[in-house]
Amino acid sequence: MSGLDPRETRSADAREADQLAQLKTQLDRDTADQITSLADLAKLPVLRKSELSKAQAANPPFGGIPTKGITRLFQSPGPIYEPGGAGADWWRFASALRAAGIGEGDVVQNTFSYHFTPAGAMFESAAIAVGAQIFGAGPGQTELQVRAAYDLGVTAYAGTPDYLGAILEKADEMGVDLQRITKALVSGGPLFPPVRQAYAERGITCLQCYGTADVGNIAYETVADAPMIVDEGALVEIVTPGTGDPVAPGEIGEVVVTPLNLDYPLVRFATGDLSAVVSGLSACGRTNMRLAGWKGRADQATKIKGMFVRPEQVADLVSRMPTVARARVEVTHDGQRDEMTLKLETKETDSTAFETITREILKLNATIQLVAPGQLPRDGVVIADLR
Repeated sequence: MSGLDPRETRSADAREADQLAQLKTQLDRDTADQITSLADLAKLPVLRKSELSKAQAANPPFGGIPTKGITRLFQSPGPIYEPGGAGADWWRFASALRAAGIGEGDVVQNTFSYHFTPAGAMFESAAIAVGAQIFGAGPGQTELQVRAAYDLGVTAYAGTPDYLGAILEKADEMGVDLQRITKALVSGGPLFPPVRQAYAERGITCLQCYGTADVGNIAYETVADAPMIVDEGALVEIVTPGTGDPVAPGEIGEVVVTPLNLDYPLVRFATGDLSAVVSGLSACGRTNMRLAGWKGRADQATKIKGMFVRPEQVADLVSRMPTVARARVEVTHDGQRDEMTLKLETKETDSTAFETITREILKLNATIQLVAPGQLPRDGVVIADLR
């Protein structure tokens, strides 16, 4: 376990006490008084990207969220504006770089974008924090990337999973030897097993990490193809899409993150991504929560007969049906028109009692199918578009 941050190997009780203390300092006093454990986060509302975008439009640039020490400004599609601070490793990606073996003596070719969005700055600040040199390449101009990688003695790559392959292929075409590149940390897209294997065959160890422009690093691989370790500076919950209600351990749900960041204190930010908590501890010695990786998108809004049906509506529907534990909308097409089936987990046997409230909330008629408790899949899907 040499080289690990001591926080990464601490006990669950020590982690909870430290993170709880940090959390309470970034909440207003009235809210902090409600929080006596990290589980109490579920009492607070979820902040969705659509809500953040509206708040920023009404109160630019950050929607009234108190900030301090902000030195960088970014814009992501939406638009949503994100701040960045001057502190070392402000977005907390150093843990992911260290897990990939990147540190002093390495030269990192950072191909994440430096334009508008913060990805380039995120990985640059992390590389500097671990003692590496950074070449701020950004994406594109692959032939120049190859020449610079050779001339600068690049040993590590940071960028999307596929672009490293493009650089290596171009190097082969040019007859340039890039065998000094032996490490890679990728994000921003899926790392498919054949791609990872192709890099391994070239002597490159490739690990992936997961983060967003809004909250920074969320989780990172320490062992290839193993569950990701949640970063020590991020509080992660898995909730039923459209709600803020935690799912049962091991179930797929939406990733909600509270970064421990006094400079920009987002609370319960809904990423829109699906994942699940994996039980057990990592073989690498780190003791924090593990995530199963990306399992799809939680924003399952679907247009049916010209009307959008959203996970939030389904959640509202369940909250208004005391005898229903869970609901799932399935959409099909019979060749002429859309068909919507609403499956409800309940002990009830008469579906007519649910028809009026379904039309009221979903604004559409549905075929209602009652299923026994526990029969709907625990896969995070609230609206399944089967057309």
